[in-house]
Amino acid sequence: MKGIKKSLTEEYLYLDFSHQIEGCIFPLHTSVTLFLLSYCDCKIFKVCLVPAGEGTDISLKNVVPQDVQVQVISRQELPPIVQNCCLPAAVEKPDNFCRAGLAVVLRHIIQKSYEADPSKKEILELLGFKKTCLKACAEVSQWTRLCELTIPLAIENFLRESSDQHPTIPAEILQLERKLSEPVRVHNDDKLRRQKLKQQKAAGVGPSLAKEKTKSKVPTQETSEELDSSSESLELQVAFSKLTVLEEPATTNREPSHIRKAKASDLPPLEHVFAEGLDFTLADIVLLPCIHHFLVIICKNLSEKLIEFPLLAAWYQRIQEVPRVKTAASQCGIQFLHLPELLATSNEQDSNLREVPAVEEQSDAAFIGGPRPTMTKLMEKGIEVMFSPHPCPTWTLDWNSLPAAVSPKEGKMSSDRALRKQQQLNNLVYVVTNQAKPGDRIVDFCSGGGHVGIVLAHMLPSCQVTLIENKELSLIRAKKRSDELGLSNIWFIQANMEYFTGMFNIGVALHACGVATDMVIERCIKTRASFVTCPCCYGFIQNTSKFNFPKSEQFKKTLSYKEHMILCRFADQTAVQLPPPRRLVGMCVHRAAGKQCMCLVDLDRAIAAEERGYSVQVISMEPESCSPKNNMIVGVPI
Repeated sequence: MKGIKKSLTEEYLYLDFSHQIEGCIFPLHTSVTLFLLSYCDCKIFKVCLVPAGEGTDISLKNVVPQDVQVQVISRQELPPIVQNCCLPAAVEKPDNFCRAGLAVVLRHIIQKSYEADPSKKEILELLGFKKTCLKACAEVSQWTRLCELTIPLAIENFLRESSDQHPTIPAEILQLERKLSEPVRVHNDDKLRRQKLKQQKAAGVGPSLAKEKTKSKVPTQETSEELDSSSESLELQVAFSKLTVLEEPATTNREPSHIRKAKASDLPPLEHVFAEGLDFTLADIVLLPCIHHFLVIICKNLSEKLIEFPLLAAWYQRIQEVPRVKTAASQCGIQFLHLPELLATSNEQDSNLREVPAVEEQSDAAFIGGPRPTMTKLMEKGIEVMFSPHPCPTWTLDWNSLPAAVSPKEGKMSSDRALRKQQQLNNLVYVVTNQAKPGDRIVDFCSGGGHVGIVLAHMLPSCQVTLIENKELSLIRAKKRSDELGLSNIWFIQANMEYFTGMFNIGVALHACGVATDMVIERCIKTRASFVTCPCCYGFIQNTSKFNFPKSEQFKKTLSYKEHMILCRFADQTAVQLPPPRRLVGMCVHRAAGKQCMCLVDLDRAIAAEERGYSVQVISMEPESCSPKNNMIVGVPI
């Protein structure tokens, strides 16, 4: 949190409560959050449990840490900003800044716990290398999605089905077992692998035998001094030296020649100690309550299946030795199981992992690379770039008469960039202000530092403006500017887009990256709201769990996924980046290939929205020099 001094203000933490089974609060997001509060010994938050409905039986004995203040409130008693979000959510007074979603809230709890007691550096280290653990949103990070969404939901479904004689093992658990079998990648990878090679040679064993000798038992502070380096893996020594007062043994001597000269391909891979590798992180905190309740059912009803998860079982045993984990678990009603030591053969593991469904590559025998064949196919089907005229190309805000905090210059950018940002805002603000009516709710998705939302809140005082952004620092800067202006019609929500559930009339997004633009349009269509978007980062567009490209039926009949991706990749090659010979392309002599491809990608988006009952225009912002990514997609529900 460089450059921003934060006071320890009163905060409320709102958690869902649906039901409770054998010491476990559901949904699992709530159990995970309470476990982290206990582990961090965090007393900053006032915790409010929100029952799923009236008459829900709530018994908190032995499942909530004793030091945590808990009250039960109805959904109607939630602050208005929280009523527009999925729980868990954390809110600072005066209830206009909300953090929502599991990963965002858990990262916030860690940061607040460290701020309250900076001596607890091990708490901050839960955020991992460069403080990025579970920071990427679930839509773009498969790992965040697995930890934050799919595993908790899969375990909840598994527990509901556990009364069946043969409940299905969740595919997500198989995926996690496979993840634990992959080699660990760390920033000092080469150095540690050479140390491991030296350790193996000193013990007189090869890599495969060394792996078999590695025990699932881990060193604690009391037992670390008794470690035998020939029988304990280097990974365990490195990992647990960070979790105790003991330091890693100093290695000042130069490695032997045969170790230094060993090829990288001959070095043994590093194996997982914890979920993300060698460091105990927030990912382990999230997974522990989920995996514990999965293993409880496995041991009770499907004990023969346990051998299929040797890595998961070893991780479960190992994590219990992390300082404070057992104490935190007992306060939250988690009674650890004693599992047998599992030594599955590589064949058993490979058979298990093969059950995980793989994503098949799409094959296209008729595929021809490059943008020209793709554009030619579209042209032959009558699909060409079409721009709607700009409604008012010369309109501009009177920036000199506006308060300083309204201007993007307050965002600490260069004067040239600030001018271009003002030009971009002129375009979006004109369209939105001509659509907005008194009382409308306007959402600035992927708001960044609030350049769009703050201008709109200032220009439209009778409208409620909500800024949604995943990056905390950007949103804090936006709130600072808003406070300087004294705006009372603005909310700030730090969350992934999917955690915002509120109704609204107009959705706006300036340079939402890659599929984020598609997420904004989809959210607006589901709400039947108008949208004004300016896409960016076309090269990052790809199929996701929610979207398949091309999007429109018209484009799908003409282009394959690969051909559409060609358009996306070339869309990021704007005219100024291309050498002069490549700037002229057949369909539109005076437009660069990048602009041409960019327009076709946005045309696909526009047609897809039209197919769902929208009137859509693709407009080029004025002046075009305001940004290489200067398309606006404007949609209004019919």
